[in-house]
Amino acid sequence: MIASPDQHFMSPATYLDWEAQQELKYEYLDGEAYAMTGGTIPHNAIAINLIAALRNHVRGTTCRVLGADAKVGITEQGPFFYPDVLVTCNEGDRRAIKFVQFPCLVVEVLSQTTEAYDRGSKFSQYRRLESLREYVLISSEQIGVDLFCLNKQDKWELTPYTAGDTIQLTSINFQFPIDLLYEEVDFLT
Repeated sequence: MIASPDQHFMSPATYLDWEAQQELKYEYLDGEAYAMTGGTIPHNAIAINLIAALRNHVRGTTCRVLGADAKVGITEQGPFFYPDVLVTCNEGDRRAIKFVQFPCLVVEVLSQTTEAYDRGSKFSQYRRLESLREYVLISSEQIGVDLFCLNKQDKWELTPYTAGDTIQLTSINFQFPIDLLYEEVDFLT
């Protein structure tokens, strides 16, 4: 979640070196670093539930599941983002140290402060990734998922999911009940 910008312009290389020495995580966009704030317990629980399910599904394949500490570089020059969950099946990402560049699946768990950004500007940047096939937005305030999938005509299609639905992730050939995401999650009142 983006909180506040550090108002000093820096090059992508400077950002990568500088950020590696910081206690906080920072996303990078247009020469500026933005501090990431902590999420809620429901936010974290949802991400962990998904990571556990995805990890079991991709075990033994060439795909990797990474969490909120893994940075995605839209290009080598940025922008750089920290999605809540990602899956990459690209061999080049297996050797990545600072950031991955070829995720097929990116997931953001929404909060009130970041929802508009995750749906708008951030999704616009993620769509620049040629490897990306699915972008998933998960509500942390109620049961609900919006899945954006790149179709055969290279258009992004939205499929909303609600309680009782089965989510289908075609990029990694995986389906699961939406309720799995919300196991042991108590919504904020």
